Amino acid sequence: MNSTRLLAATAVAGAAALVLSGCVAKSDATADGALSVTSTDDGCAVSSATASSGTVAFDVSNQSDQVTEFYLLASDGLRIVGEVENIAPGASRNLTVVAQPGEYFTLCKPGMIGDGVGRASFSVTGDAVAVTGADAERKQEAVDLYAAFVKDQVGQLVPAVQAFAAAYEAGDDTAAREQFPRVRAFYERIEPIAEALGDLDPRIDYREVDAVAEGLEWTGFHRIEKDLWVPAQDALNVDGETPAWKDWAPSTTAERATYGDRLIADTQELYDYAHSDEFTRTLDAQGVAGISNGAIALLDEVATGKISGEEDWWSKTDLYDFAANVEGSKMAFSLVRDFAASKGDTGASLVSRIDAGYADLEAALAAHGSADAGFVPYPQLTEADKRQLTDLINALAEPLSQLTVTILE
Repeated sequence: MNSTRLLAATAVAGAAALVLSGCVAKSDATADGALSVTSTDDGCAVSSATASSGTVAFDVSNQSDQVTEFYLLASDGLRIVGEVENIAPGASRNLTVVAQPGEYFTLCKPGMIGDGVGRASFSVTGDAVAVTGADAERKQEAVDLYAAFVKDQVGQLVPAVQAFAAAYEAGDDTAAREQFPRVRAFYERIEPIAEALGDLDPRIDYREVDAVAEGLEWTGFHRIEKDLWVPAQDALNVDGETPAWKDWAPSTTAERATYGDRLIADTQELYDYAHSDEFTRTLDAQGVAGISNGAIALLDEVATGKISGEEDWWSKTDLYDFAANVEGSKMAFSLVRDFAASKGDTGASLVSRIDAGYADLEAALAAHGSADAGFVPYPQLTEADKRQLTDLINALAEPLSQLTVTILE
């Protein structure tokens, strides 16, 4: 897994990295034609690592044996500034973005799943770009970029789950335990998408107590988690009352194959939905309010599950989920931030408070590790640590709850 993709999103300062639409100055980089990109099975060569601010065009040629994609990523390595997909072998496609000064990454993704190849730094220099143009067009671009982010995350989730399930089914518990929290990060960043699909999120991510309460078959990540971290004979389930071994036993080899294959199939279903016309129509209908509400929902995930230590009850890896929820929330916020900031002094003040809230929460979380280097097990947090994180979540949740209504004013 590419560690850069797991870095927490950096604070969005000043102008947005991407001007979503409108009339802008033309970049010097495109004055003599687009930058050329050559995508191969193991590389992503861009003709220049720099460009001037404004309109930047990439002419992407696919010289691999697989359908490929090309991405321009923001400095956090997570937020997608622009992407072009479905480039057939031997074909070329053009990507044009309007980029503000700053640091970016370029990346190709042969097969359109996984981490991608050839990630390289890309710098945009010059002056900030002034924007004019229809607000509706800018909002639609934000929706399109959020769709691209979701597709990217599920595109990495599918092969990661396949590798995780293979280790679990083979009885390589050491490898599966190592992969468990990192695989889940792709899912946790976009969890509200799955939650909107009926029983898909329950199949993928329900805890035992939730499945029992709703009379559902218990499958997914947490069913596998309990196999990987077999509880002590006297341990209690998350409800604090039910013995961990009540109506449960470690899975047989055949049962492991069933649970692993089911998780693969369910994440593939999520992938298929994210690449469907239905998903596109749903996002278009929700507009920027849907993105804003997604940012709020992901922070709610932290407040209602992760901060209590009840999500990953057996593995104690809750802080990985915590960090991924915050990353996904902040990424969604970054796409609608400028719409809120444009609403006079009230909007500017709200954005400032949200920016500070994310920064404070990320700093406190970083004191306990990182997704790349590893987080401490949740029980190692003191009560003071938990109170600090809870207070910071609440401090961010209050202004964030006003985001959607501010955008729609």
